[in-house]
Order: sequence, then structure tokens, then C-alpha cells
Amino acid sequence: MITKLYASALDAIGDIKDGAVIMIGGFGPAGQPVELIDALIAHAPKHLTLISNNAGNGDFGLAALLKAGCVDKMICSFPRQSDSWVFDQLYREKRVDLELVPQGNLVARIQAAGAGIGAFYTPTGFGTALTEGKETREIAGKHYVLEYPLAADYALIKAHRADRWGNLVFNKAGRNFGPIMAAAAACTIAQTTQFAELGDIDPEVIVTPGIFVNRVVHTPDAQTRLSA
Repeated sequence: MITKLYASALDAIGDIKDGAVIMIGGFGPAGQPVELIDALIAHAPKHLTLISNNAGNGDFGLAALLKAGCVDKMICSFPRQSDSWVFDQLYREKRVDLELVPQGNLVARIQAAGAGIGAFYTPTGFGTALTEGKETREIAGKHYVLEYPLAADYALIKAHRADRWGNLVFNKAGRNFGPIMAAAAACTIAQTTQFAELGDIDPEVIVTPGIFVNRVVHTPDAQTRLSA
């Protein structure tokens, strides 16, 4: 019987090594795979590069992973918010590097990796400090910047419902970056609030097919911690 279900979050992330590049889903707390992040903190790899929309909130999830000293570099769109004090302190102390990427470019670069696109031109950021040193081109009278894909060794994402083959359904805004990250990583690990028997999920509502998912962890308690 083919199954991608793992007994625990710690089992699912147990082979993540020092220096790994990891995508982590979530738009702030919405859709953030906190149980997988907590397991990663317990596993304690070092020198990680994280690709995410933001750099953590408060003292949980992404912020806790940063505070644990596991991360050398953040690639994100929104590193600073009113409750991003963990990242702020680490960055000011030069203990973590930052690659700031406009959100549209972040999405497009992740999508490019999933689609096998070698590079693409975008007008976003042209003429700003964010694109210094990057190749530019004028096309039909408009200026563009060459951007390259963002791929990862692992993607940690959160689903609302999944089966043992890794077919995923998300809950509203909890979907955010999950589907594109799943396609752009060598190994995608999904935690799910609800676990369904194979065939119980209507194929018409599946957002991420199991072909993009390598491991599934059932975390029913996540429903009471964060919105899915």
C-alpha cells in the first residue's frame, strides 16, 4: 500500500541537514506549518536558508526558528512588522542575512522553479537598490530586470485536508504560497489538520495533487492553534 503518511512531524523532517534551503508557507500566521517548524527547532539543523513571505511574528513559528539560531539567511518580502522583533534584533546584530524580494517577484521566482523556467524578465524593481548588479533589458520601450528561479531542498506547508497519497485541500487564505512551494522543492512535507481516506476527497477540489507532495503529517491539534 502506497502511503506518504509519517507518524510524527519530527519523523517527517528528520533528514533535513545543515545548510538546507527550506521554503515555509504562510502569510503571517495564516497557513504557517507551526508543528513542522517546532519539529525543525527540536531537530536543530544549522545554517539554513529560509524562503518565506515574512520573517516571523511574535515568538512562535518562523520567529522561534530564527531565535533558535538555525537560520543564516532569509529570503522574503516582509521582514519587518510591528511584531517582528526577533528578526529585527538578529539582523541588527548581523546574525542573519536578508535578501529582500518584492512579493510579486517572490511568487514568480518560486513559480518559475516549479515550472522549470530558467529565468524571466520583470519590470518590478527596475532602477532601485533591489536590482543593482542584475541584468536589465528594454523590451517594447519598457525596462525589465532578469530574475532567476527560487528552488528549495524542502518545502514545509500546511493543508486543511490530505489523504495518504498527498493530495491536498487548503482552507481559504491558508492556501497562500503552499501550492507553488510544493512544486518548487525537491521534497515537500505537508502537515494537515484533517486526514481523509483515499478517494474521499473530490478530485475537483484538490488544489495540490499528490505528485508534488512527498510526506504528510496529520496534526489535528493545529486547528486550535492557528487558522488553517
